[in-house]
Amino acid sequence: MTGPTTTGSAATAPDRQVYTGTPVVPGTVYAPVVRPGPRPGPGPQFDPEMPESDRAAEQERFIAAADVVADRLSARAAAAGGVAAEVLAADAAMARDRGWRREVSKRIGTGSAATTAVDAATGVFEAMFTKVGGMMAERITDLRDVRDRVVAQLRGEPEPGVPVPDVPSVLCADDLAPADTAGLDPALVVGLATSLGGPTSHTAIIARQLGIPSVVAVSGLDDLPAGTMVLLDAAAGRIETDPVPEVAAAAAAQWRRAAAGAAAWSGPGRTADGHRVEVLANVADGSAAVAAAATPAAGVGLFRTELCFLGRTTEPSVAEQAEVYAAVFEPFADRKVVVRTLDAGSDKPLAFTGHTAEANPALGVRGLRIAFDDNGILDRQLDAIALAAGRTGSRPWVMAPMIATPAEAAWFAERVRVRDLVPGVMIEVPAAALLADRILAHVDFVSLGTNDLAQYTMAADRLSADLAPLNDPWQPAVLALVAATARAGAAAGKPVGVCGEAAADPLLACVLAGLGVTSLSCAAGAVGAVGAGLARVSFEQCAAAAEVALAAADPAQGRAAAMALLG
Repeated sequence: MTGPTTTGSAATAPDRQVYTGTPVVPGTVYAPVVRPGPRPGPGPQFDPEMPESDRAAEQERFIAAADVVADRLSARAAAAGGVAAEVLAADAAMARDRGWRREVSKRIGTGSAATTAVDAATGVFEAMFTKVGGMMAERITDLRDVRDRVVAQLRGEPEPGVPVPDVPSVLCADDLAPADTAGLDPALVVGLATSLGGPTSHTAIIARQLGIPSVVAVSGLDDLPAGTMVLLDAAAGRIETDPVPEVAAAAAAQWRRAAAGAAAWSGPGRTADGHRVEVLANVADGSAAVAAAATPAAGVGLFRTELCFLGRTTEPSVAEQAEVYAAVFEPFADRKVVVRTLDAGSDKPLAFTGHTAEANPALGVRGLRIAFDDNGILDRQLDAIALAAGRTGSRPWVMAPMIATPAEAAWFAERVRVRDLVPGVMIEVPAAALLADRILAHVDFVSLGTNDLAQYTMAADRLSADLAPLNDPWQPAVLALVAATARAGAAAGKPVGVCGEAAADPLLACVLAGLGVTSLSCAAGAVGAVGAGLARVSFEQCAAAAEVALAAADPAQGRAAAMALLG
């Protein structure tokens, strides 16, 4: 990360500040800064011991407050759809978490007031998540948000969160809890910048779903006061304070014209000279699938099936799962649907799998690895997918996450084919990219999950703000693995897609096409921008942009060089 710098060019007056961060969602806006309201303050420094006669009532008061918060988050999950629904459902499950509630209740039982007990118990779990590290680290932001909401409920204070601005504004914050991000109105919050987070954090993923121009990991952002007029160039990861109004307004207007062109794009996915690249949508449930089906997306490139399992203490039945899957297949009955089998573990632990805590869960038993200990979970999920496919007349493509070896790919493909489904795997582990030719001998397609691929390639926790530049999908090393996988796919005559967040960047989408990727799957809100971006350039331009991005010394250089070639 780099801090703010002063500028003094002809376009800007002296002493104007420029802040830089990691681009997430492209877009250019000119608007005032707005900041979240204060979270609940700390309780009294000295909390007298509560009389034993009052403790039972205090326990009940805490349980009631936690239930209210959990119910609110569940209701928002039901209304949100897509990734936002998945994240909000996980937060609701956190508010109901038995371990956290037991820790709070234990402290109330020894005489602490409920608010003090909630804060102290949350501190215990924060320390636990910090020690575990990896993807569990992001849950600290979620946990603190649940704590603040419960404390506010206990105190009778308004629910904390982001205020609704009076005019279109750029929201600047340390970080945002998923509940806050999912509730943003893109008509009023027209830009987003955070000090923390990375390009694959919950905040970034939901912002991408909403189509809000966003930059994360911005150093020095805390010094930017509310009310400051800023020009946010999210594609470049740049925030300029108090720019020349006419220049800033013209830049924002130019972006709005480009956005209007993206909104008018109707498919199919192809470059200006006719080279086909499928543009698909990422979905998490039936409501998100209905919304995605209304876009020009050629189908679903990533159906995250975790929503069916999150918050469950017991495994959902085959019938329950089939109902969820059918709700996604139906809107795309005549189009391609790629289903990812259960991607649990790490930051999405499931109580019924029986796995204990791991020292480094991001490198532990997650994804398909859960099935190696209990293949019944996988087999029942595949049975449910096949049942839903038969019910809707679909033949979905099914891929497994966290494949590392050709033998694993073969083991999974056999289980998929016996159910008359199309087998594929995720390429998220560098070993799988390096052996993509051998893996493709066993499956019919592969899809690159660039979020985890970047994390594992760069040995950088993808949720660390300090390491966000390393997790930039423009990293030449990451692009080199994408290129190697695409070459293997071309040699085998089999499709190679990208379903990670990288596919939602219209500029990078052109580079990926130039590397030989055959499909791009992104948030439904990004489909038009990605399709329109491809339609404006030739495949020759894409290939040239891919070449300079691969040869670049760093992401910024690669992004700038590609932009110069593609316009």
